[in-house]
Amino acid sequence: MPAEPVIHVVDDDPSFLKAVSRILKAGGYTVKSFASAAEFLAYRAPDIPGCILLDLTMPEQTGLDLQVKLSQADHQLPIVFLTGHGDIPSTVHAMREGAVDFLTKPVKKQDLFVAVKRALARDAEERVKRERLRRLRVRLDALTPREREVLAHVVSGKLNKQIAADLGTTERTIKAHRAGIMSKLGVKSVAELVRFAGELGIEPAK
Repeated sequence: MPAEPVIHVVDDDPSFLKAVSRILKAGGYTVKSFASAAEFLAYRAPDIPGCILLDLTMPEQTGLDLQVKLSQADHQLPIVFLTGHGDIPSTVHAMREGAVDFLTKPVKKQDLFVAVKRALARDAEERVKRERLRRLRVRLDALTPREREVLAHVVSGKLNKQIAADLGTTERTIKAHRAGIMSKLGVKSVAELVRFAGELGIEPAK
């Protein structure tokens, strides 16, 4: 069974932190609360579904500071910002960095639940994408260095004889490599091969 999502609430206002946590728990969510960005960073969160409700204007490290650090650390949980001092530049910056929503305190319960549901939906979607990429990388790792080289030439649109000339081998050898590549990657056409390479960021050979 998939783990239940956890809503991580980060806010330096004890009364607000307690109130929001109570509302979310009453709504059936599992909640973990943190009084500062540093406290959250010190928490070793397990890789389970969830999101972060993050205060913008905390002392020492702001919500935007934490957002940047989580991004640099490749932290995957979506963020919903909560603030009593929101402004347009901060909103634009937060959304540009990937925030799901930006709510102004005091936040209405309905708006809070809508934002949380949206964040959890994004988290679920991103987890599906990451799992797909993980599986694609496993298949890619099965290729030999030479097959990877041929793959880059194939997705550039070159014919077998052109690839053979570029790599100093025979067209028959390239055909064998292509067959091996298609089999290992589980694709049946060049179009699928190109999509596969695109998803993994494989650059076509020049």
